[in-house]
Amino acid sequence: MKPISPSLGRAALLALLKERSPLGPLKVMAKHVGRFFQIPLPGFRPYVVFGPEANRKVLVTEREKVLWRNTDPVTDLLRRGVLIVDGEEHDRYRALMEPPLHPSRLPAYTDMMIWQTERVASTWRDGDIVDMLVESRKIALLIIMQALFSKDVWDDLPRIWTPILKAIEYISPGAWILWRKIPRPGYKKHLRALDDYLYQIIASRRASMTSYQLPATNDLLQHLIDAGLTDDLIRDQMLTMLIAGHDTSTALLAWTFVLLGEHPDIHQRLIEELDTLDKSPLLDQVIKESLRLYPPIHIGNRRVAEEMDFGDCKAPAGERLFYSIYLTHRDPAIWENPDSFCPERFAHGRKTPPFSYVPFGGGPRACIGGAFGQAEARVVLSYLLRNYQFQFTHHPIHPHMGATLEPRPGVRMRVSKRAENRE
Repeated sequence: MKPISPSLGRAALLALLKERSPLGPLKVMAKHVGRFFQIPLPGFRPYVVFGPEANRKVLVTEREKVLWRNTDPVTDLLRRGVLIVDGEEHDRYRALMEPPLHPSRLPAYTDMMIWQTERVASTWRDGDIVDMLVESRKIALLIIMQALFSKDVWDDLPRIWTPILKAIEYISPGAWILWRKIPRPGYKKHLRALDDYLYQIIASRRASMTSYQLPATNDLLQHLIDAGLTDDLIRDQMLTMLIAGHDTSTALLAWTFVLLGEHPDIHQRLIEELDTLDKSPLLDQVIKESLRLYPPIHIGNRRVAEEMDFGDCKAPAGERLFYSIYLTHRDPAIWENPDSFCPERFAHGRKTPPFSYVPFGGGPRACIGGAFGQAEARVVLSYLLRNYQFQFTHHPIHPHMGATLEPRPGVRMRVSKRAENRE
């Protein structure tokens, strides 16, 4: 592994100042050091790998050598959630949670997804400038809560909005990375409020069962209850799916609006295709390219349990290991014009090595909601683009490394109902 020279360190710092995101320094180090390097920060020196072979190693062939569970706020918040446990415990929870998210179930969610999207869009007035990051989050929250827990949260959005944002902020990168024990005021009240809300949903479902008002549903919540999980374990899985499921969909929808706003020619071609075809191939390509350029989960965080070899380099046991989806997706050795928005690169099938496109991870622990999230994006975008005009305001946007990779300071677009859809 090449050492990080002082000049390279300065270049990485300049990239950080320019892009206001750690992604800049990562790209600098990847360019000058290669596909294996160590972040040179005091008290925080994780190893970073990227590329198809590294992804295959971490996700499949040597996945037993890495652990998902770490000592960080994600573990503090999600406790025993399926995302941050290992071994048989993970396998048990995942087996319980897969049926409601199986691809065969997705068509049954379509009408509900459209309905929830309509509810949010109905609050827009012609000519309003709306933040599609915020609006996408509303839609994603309504959909995930209805699909997995049969809970309509429309009237509860004001109650849960800030607690959910605080939970996302709590697990986002921050000063705690360098100083694990740093005091973090301002979270306890909101996290408790979110917990109380989820426990109330569980209690209500249990009450309906004991009073013989059995719910006519086969949702995720019912699967967890029927499996005999405690309320605490059910809360952990619910919060995991709520945070991970809605925040990734929020980022995907928001970035897609950014990219369409920045490329009006592609935006117009997509609208024309949606107006003439029931299923738009270009929409699928746009979604895939959005996921390539701005994968919501842009980096995988692991702890090395057993030393791993990456060519001539080694990641020692006990160290933190990141595999960078973002760097893999923008590797010029794999992708032509890697920083350009080019949906057509997915038009005729990908001619890239396996594990070079991993927006949902891969292997046995690939994202449990990957198919759901893509189906949701197709339904929501199809409905909105067929019914509304979106005019991008061309304000500066940068990638923000939070719990997911999201566009900041937001996605301001002027909206109006398309003339043919006005009453």
